[in-house]
Amino acid sequence: MDPGVVNNVKADRRSKEEKKVLKRQIKASHTLLKHEGISTASQPTKSLVVANGGLGNGVSREELSAVLKEMGELETLIMHPHKPYAFVTYRSEECARKAHIHLNGEKLQCGGNSVTLYLSFVDSVTCEEEPSLPVPEGLVLVEDFVSPEEEALLHAAIDWSSANDDITAQKALKHRRVKHYGFEFRYDNNNVDKDKPLPAGIPQECLPVLERCVKNKHINIMPDQLTVNQYESGQGIPPHVDTHSAFEDTIMSLSLGAQTVMEFRHPDGRLVPVVLPGRSLLVMKGESRYLWTHGITPRKFDTVPACDPQSPALTPPDVRTRSNLTLSKRGTRTSFTFRKIRHEPCRCAFPFACDSQGAPSTSPPSPPSLPRCHDDAAQLEEEYVHRVYDAIASHFSSTRHSPWPRVCHFLSLLPPGSVLADVGCGNGKYLGVNTEVIAIGCDRSSALIQICAERGFQAFVSDALSVPLRSATCDACISIAVIHHFSTQERRLAAVRELVRLLKPGGRALIYVWAFEQEYNKQRSKYLKEQNKEPPENHSPTNNASEDSHKPVDNIQDVSKVTDGKLSVHTNRTSFNTQDLLVPWHLKEGKRRGEEESGEGVKKEKRKERSTKSSGNSCSADRSSSSTRSDCNPDPCPSFDSDMTSGSVQETSDATHSPDSKPSPSNDSAHTTTSASKSESSPVPVFHRYYHVFQQGELELLCGQVSGVKVQSSYHDQGNWCVILEKDSVEMN
Repeated sequence: MDPGVVNNVKADRRSKEEKKVLKRQIKASHTLLKHEGISTASQPTKSLVVANGGLGNGVSREELSAVLKEMGELETLIMHPHKPYAFVTYRSEECARKAHIHLNGEKLQCGGNSVTLYLSFVDSVTCEEEPSLPVPEGLVLVEDFVSPEEEALLHAAIDWSSANDDITAQKALKHRRVKHYGFEFRYDNNNVDKDKPLPAGIPQECLPVLERCVKNKHINIMPDQLTVNQYESGQGIPPHVDTHSAFEDTIMSLSLGAQTVMEFRHPDGRLVPVVLPGRSLLVMKGESRYLWTHGITPRKFDTVPACDPQSPALTPPDVRTRSNLTLSKRGTRTSFTFRKIRHEPCRCAFPFACDSQGAPSTSPPSPPSLPRCHDDAAQLEEEYVHRVYDAIASHFSSTRHSPWPRVCHFLSLLPPGSVLADVGCGNGKYLGVNTEVIAIGCDRSSALIQICAERGFQAFVSDALSVPLRSATCDACISIAVIHHFSTQERRLAAVRELVRLLKPGGRALIYVWAFEQEYNKQRSKYLKEQNKEPPENHSPTNNASEDSHKPVDNIQDVSKVTDGKLSVHTNRTSFNTQDLLVPWHLKEGKRRGEEESGEGVKKEKRKERSTKSSGNSCSADRSSSSTRSDCNPDPCPSFDSDMTSGSVQETSDATHSPDSKPSPSNDSAHTTTSASKSESSPVPVFHRYYHVFQQGELELLCGQVSGVKVQSSYHDQGNWCVILEKDSVEMN
């Protein structure tokens, strides 16, 4: 081929790539303006916003800085927690221009992930700092309390080889494994049996460490109880206060292995994250022990200061470096928590939080029973479905932003002008998928319908059993993760009949329900895979859906019966043992409906943030302690490119779900059974939602009982059974 022709072809390809990058860069700018209020500049400046280059996308300061420095000397690099972008200011405008030219569309490898950077000029970047919060009173952190040799000795003293050991009451809990020495802490009643000491006392290897604690006056009496917790990357422990009546004042926690961030929260909402380095000793006394909750959010990365590791973690950093944040990858961490058993009632200065002084008991109430009649079913659903979704609407909606591909495919096939009814529409995430159809949504939750209205969707409050629309008016209906919330066979059947009633002759309905079989065709659903994070190579490739036109099963195995007629609370990320159950939902702070309605909480924060940003691209640093504000409820990150996921890399237990209305991971002892309760390990409500999970063939059999409609196809999609129904073209009289 002629060299000139080859050059022209290469130039043409290069031109297409440049146009593609420019198109995505513009899209990223629009996303920043829409979601973050960040305005980009049309003329070159010294400052740029780097879309997809944020901590929320799993990009560390070190990785991004290395790439940016190739273009010239940096003046500032600002990265805020959970955000999918960063701000960089170069020493000269020429360097900024160079970065804009060469780094736009550049792929950056971050661990096992690849992100594509898109850079836009901004007029200015200001960083408004807020004063850091002081650490809780009575909290002391001593770094390097044990030597590496002592650390190895303590590790060797703990034998994890036995799965269940009565001598040390070893248990494999939901988010960690645990051993008890001296006395067992019982998670069923959040206390210790003081009359039944364990055969194994505190290991001898711990004694020199404890003697040093007494000598240094961290504690004035030798502990007699030890709890050893081992956390893998991505694991944690819910916020809790150690039971007052069980233990004396001082509690000491020795961290071995990997670094982590522990979050302390005051009842008034103040949050103080504290970095716990390996080989450090944390001492909790007084207010920090009795009043503040402490916990570790389950995630694989922590946001920490990128500062001198020798600086004390409890010393407030220089205000100029408060935005100097980076990511710290978690590893295996083992904690030794030493406590002294209390034999007299607690007389602390916090009676309203003290179980010895009349604070509300945390003993779990009796779980509800299976419904025996229509009224029972309606009452159960009112308390364990309707009220729950109204209470958790904001938090629930924040985790429901990605439509499922198979549902989108169904909607994309609808002809322009079709009338679509989404019965049980939730926050309306499917109402805008196909903009060429007339989409109407309804949901039993007024709080979720309010969110739909705020997003500009047409939706109204309605029960799925009685939708106030005329018969035969819809070309299509969808019911995604709704029918499994009805508690009797008759009510589930009525919900299907109502969908069919709305359809025009020839119209189609798509139904999704949660499946009893979370492992199908030798493949575990994503819901189960989240339980134990194994290396990717240990899993078979997972298809989006397995469509094989299931034939109805004649005999459905009855696994719905429970021994005493009571509903059980499901342990999240595990296989189902029964079809009728309660699934926990742990509400995040700041996501309660009442806070938003009163103008407080999330909406107030967002208004403040947007008003600040509208006056310029201000990067207001979050209020934090010396470590940083490692928020346990990050905002979903907007996606700037199809190569990127929209979620934050800092996964939390409640933000990681199986598809749609599936639950978040529970705490370690799933025994609380009221629809909204407070457990020992969480100061915020733990809600429970009723589910009937469907066995294979059950959904087809249910739909087969409705006349005038046929099952066009059925399939299994990531732990859900799904059917597409088609209404007969000529209705039978």
